[in-house]
This record gives sequence, structure tokens and C-alpha cells, in this order.
Amino acid sequence: MQAMKKFLGVATMAAVVMLGATSEARAERPDSWVTLKTKLALMTTDNVDSWDLNVDTKEGAVTLHGKVASDAAKAKAEQVAKGIEGVKSVKNLLQVVPKNTRDAVEDSDDVIKSNVEKALDASDALKDVTVASVNKGVVLLSGSVETLQAHVTAVETVSKVRGVRRVSSNVTTKTETE
Repeated sequence: MQAMKKFLGVATMAAVVMLGATSEARAERPDSWVTLKTKLALMTTDNVDSWDLNVDTKEGAVTLHGKVASDAAKAKAEQVAKGIEGVKSVKNLLQVVPKNTRDAVEDSDDVIKSNVEKALDASDALKDVTVASVNKGVVLLSGSVETLQAHVTAVETVSKVRGVRRVSSNVTTKTETE
């Protein structure tokens, strides 16, 4: 019985050590990966207008700079960045500058979808990205890309299409080690 208790104690300690090592290893992401994941998250978050938003990362410390339209967007951007795996701290240097309102675009969702598909087709790296839906200018992407950078490029490309108000993404990335 004593040997069994000792074995269980050792096994429990080993499991705790292994779990701790696994979570530490996961938390250590390359700065480029953290930057891309943060940028992608900010670009696809509702109420964070990424029209002039930049992300820099050094040793897990993320710096947000650029312009956002409101104090709420600034706070939301910081909150989103803090939730990214591998982020150790966030320095929020975003300036609140009301954005000139875009001309209202009255294109139908079908026209927007067609224009988004053309924009995606123009890039070989985005050939497996598809438009799952468009609803009142909000585009939902699906499919897959090779790299995290290609995922960011897909969202950036689509966000520049006339009539697109926001981009959501269910795109999967085959390799997330960038």
C-alpha cells in the first residue's frame, strides 16, 4: 500500500511538471507569430476599425499604434491584444481620431460577394479562400491558406473591397509557425 501511494505521488508530480512545461512551451511564440495573430484578431473584431492600426511585438510585448475612431475602439483593441496567446504585455499608443465617414455604399450583398471573389481570385496564395456569406456588407470568409501571413493578406484584401463593412474569418491556416 505504501508503494502504491508513493507511485501515485510521483505520477501526480510528473503530470504537474509535464502540464506546466506544455503551457510554457505554448506561451512562447515567435514575435512575428504574435504580431500576425494580433493583427488578424484586430482586423476581424467588431467595433475595432483597423483603418490605421499597427502592431509591433518584441519579446512578447505588443505595441499598438496608429489611429482608431473612438475611446471604445482603443480599449477594445487593447483587450483583444491581451487575449492573444504569447502576449506578455500591451502598450496602447493608439490615438483617437474620428475617421472621415466613408461614402455610403449601396451595393447589394451579391455585388459585394462578386467583387470580393474577384479580389481573392487575383492572388494565387488566396485560391483556397472562399466567401461563405455576405450580410449587409459583413463578409464571412472560409477555406484555408498556407501561412498566417496569407490569412492576414486575405482579410486585408477583402476589407479594401468597396462596400465591405467588416470581415469575419473562418479561414484555417495550415502552418502557424511564422
